[in-house]
Amino acid sequence: MLNRKNIINNLRQYIGQDLYILAKQFGVTTFVGGKQNKGWKGHVLEHLAGFGLSPSQEPNGGNFELKSVSFYFSRGKLIPKETMAITMINPDLLIKQGFFESHCWNKLRSMVFCKVMWHGKNAARAELLDVSDFDFSEDDELVLEIKKDYDYIREKCINFGFNSLTGKDGKWIQARTKGTGHGSTSRAFYARKELLIRIFA
Repeated sequence: MLNRKNIINNLRQYIGQDLYILAKQFGVTTFVGGKQNKGWKGHVLEHLAGFGLSPSQEPNGGNFELKSVSFYFSRGKLIPKETMAITMINPDLLIKQGFFESHCWNKLRSMVFCKVMWHGKNAARAELLDVSDFDFSEDDELVLEIKKDYDYIREKCINFGFNSLTGKDGKWIQARTKGTGHGSTSRAFYARKELLIRIFA
């Protein structure tokens, strides 16, 4: 059975390799209709880690979450190119659950994190740069600040409705629309770039 150490070791064997080339080996679709399939890098990393794709909201490594974010160089430093999706938001559960009972906390508290090189929009290259792991505890100062963000977003949902949530809410995490088109009504929690820099940069 795979454990966290096995998965990290499996992934680290591929540091420096191009995920685009590996995608072809695993039959992962990288482009659809001339546009990049947004989730392809994560699918390749799950193959490299040694476990199959999981649509469940439970952590996809068992007791931890495998996450990846693209980075680029700016003034000699690696900077996250994007925010990191944490989990989709179910408005009913958001209203009912406090932070430490939520999918958001379940996804954030323990991670295996992969840095992937970004070469530009729709680039057919994406090297695996680094693999690290991270654990939060409930009394971490940063976690308590993230909890404040969650509590604010939760209260806003309770008082003003699910559609009131915007990407402007929250210092470290945000609740913004997810899906195709500007009319999308689904929302997900995202880790802001500032949180990724604080933890992994």
